[in-house]
Amino acid sequence: MTKSFYEEVYEITRQVPKGKVTTYGLIAKAIGSAGAARMVGWALNAQKSHLGDIPAHRVVNRKGLLTGSKYFPGDNMVELLLNEGIEIEEKQIINLDKYLWDPSQNI
Repeated sequence: MTKSFYEEVYEITRQVPKGKVTTYGLIAKAIGSAGAARMVGWALNAQKSHLGDIPAHRVVNRKGLLTGSKYFPGDNMVELLLNEGIEIEEKQIINLDKYLWDPSQNI
């Protein structure tokens, strides 16, 4: 049985290591849908009430901005990332390359 786009997004997002982040675009590319970064965001937003095992806080935009933070209560996304040792200033990852995890190189 073939997995849906959303299921593939969740599978990859579950693999992002603690203390690392990936981007919507890198996830899209890893599942063979380069250019579908926005759909990755939609997939994660669709599961916002069921994110227990999906570390969506580790997915940021290509510039390291925490664009998904509006879907987390308060500053929860920021707090979760800071607790994992990721440096953030004004809702943007400092030195993104240091924390970036590319799923296509790790699958």
